[in-house]
Amino acid sequence: MRKLLLVFISVFFVGIFSCDDGDIITFNLDFGDEFLACNGVNNLVIYKIKEDPAESMSVLISNYSKEDLLNVVDNNELVESKSGTFNYRSYNNESVSNLFCNDVPPSDVMITRDEESSCNVTVRTVLTEDDEDSIPASLENQDPNGDGIYDDAQDTDGDGLPDYLDIDDDGDNVLTDDENPDPNGDGDLSDAQDTDGDGTPDYLDTDDDGDGTLTRDEEKGDQDQNPNNDISIEGAGPDFLNKDIKDVLPAVGYRQHSFRKTYLVTIILENVKINEAVIESLDFGILRSDSATNFTETITPDFN
Repeated sequence: MRKLLLVFISVFFVGIFSCDDGDIITFNLDFGDEFLACNGVNNLVIYKIKEDPAESMSVLISNYSKEDLLNVVDNNELVESKSGTFNYRSYNNESVSNLFCNDVPPSDVMITRDEESSCNVTVRTVLTEDDEDSIPASLENQDPNGDGIYDDAQDTDGDGLPDYLDIDDDGDNVLTDDENPDPNGDGDLSDAQDTDGDGTPDYLDTDDDGDGTLTRDEEKGDQDQNPNNDISIEGAGPDFLNKDIKDVLPAVGYRQHSFRKTYLVTIILENVKINEAVIESLDFGILRSDSATNFTETITPDFN
């Protein structure tokens, strides 16, 4: 009798199979399109589990870690190949949620089938960074030369943070988002607020009211790097938007900045052998977002 591998393929799975004669083997590789990851002593384990039926798919990559998955250095993208060990397993009951990443796995779970194979692992990680200041990174000259390298990104205030990561693009200690860069939220910045009408929108203007005093220096009392809360005339708005108020308290530092870092990690397996079948390509899916793929980075630029 011909040996037949029956695989119920989900939308994320592409496979090419070959097999010899023998008994019928049936299993289901429909595990969804997300995976989890955890560090071992000297290795990384990526895995998927399901409870009905109780099964798992996992890959162990030696001398690798979760941190390596996110080690994006150049061009906001990481692509690398590794060798791994693939396991497809089924279990005697549905208590499989704690099988991985725990020092003591559940004692009542027994493996009823364990198919193991070496495989090639291709990791691709794409990093997206954004200051979430109401201006899309694509409109902040993130890549002026269009070469995919952001080391020449626009840095209006010269504080070392490019505008697409800078919550205060002009360095006036008033947040870009508070200076109405896109009043109607349509992605067209041509209607950005320009208080003094000088042709430079407030979010890029170091002297918003055009009174000759830098916005960041228009504070009173204690210098707290926030001109928004310095109001000399009740109901007239902050002094930095009132050209009739020119009191000066020189700024001594920039505000603390923060921006989001989001990693999209995808993995492709190649040449997985299960019994006599060969899966030439298996899309293992996307690293789930609750696996520490989203971070907030905080920095206070050097003052100049």
